[in-house]
Amino acid sequence: MRSAIKNGVLIREEEAVLPVTYREVQYSFSVYEALRITSGHIVHMDDHLKRLKESCHDINLKHPFTDEEIETAVNALIEKDGIKDATARILLVGGTSPMFFVTYSDLLTYPESYYKEGVAVTLYYGERFLPRAKTSNLLMQYIALEEAKAKGAFEALLVNRKGQVLEGTRSNFYGIAGNRIYTAPDELVLSGITRISVLRAAEKLGLEIVYTPPTDVNLHMFDSLFISSTSMGAMPVSAVNGNPMKRGRWDMIASICSLEREWE
Repeated sequence: MRSAIKNGVLIREEEAVLPVTYREVQYSFSVYEALRITSGHIVHMDDHLKRLKESCHDINLKHPFTDEEIETAVNALIEKDGIKDATARILLVGGTSPMFFVTYSDLLTYPESYYKEGVAVTLYYGERFLPRAKTSNLLMQYIALEEAKAKGAFEALLVNRKGQVLEGTRSNFYGIAGNRIYTAPDELVLSGITRISVLRAAEKLGLEIVYTPPTDVNLHMFDSLFISSTSMGAMPVSAVNGNPMKRGRWDMIASICSLEREWE
């Protein structure tokens, strides 16, 4: 039987529920973070707590919980259930009586073939509301990803009104051309925790970061495309909307992924 956390207190997982009559629940006035736990260790915990506070600030969600209180709660959950490898989720709901929950599920992993053969993606024309905040307003991402899955693709990339390919529904997005990586600037996307490490790894490997996103008409011109997230690390893109993409720098993508994982 799994445990969970509510406002710093250990509870049974089935007790981790939200009242449907709560206005903030009905309006999805909440933020969250997904944590990777490996060998009982929380990966990049400080970065996740920092982004959690930034998301709260961006939507004016005030809460009384400290970083120490949340981190202590996550560690208590790890100890109570003997968690080794898992994906934990922190959910913080605003309102007059703020609540935070911590739950967990099996660690999300992917077949090695995804890294060796790449994954197919689709394009979805839509823009996230308040892109820098990691909120529970995920309807567009859900629709886009389900459409991608229906077409046999792994992920959907979000394209704005200017034709800029900004990010995936659950990932950040990059294009490699020569010794440069092109990606959206931080103000246009959710700057993923893994994205920070990916860009740092790329620079360490000698690549220049250009904060200009690829567009829906020039994707085929890049030597390689890839996506990243907490669960996947860095993963190459083999096709967009059914059209094969170049594989010229897949070796570099593998090196970036390896280095990023070393820093966990």
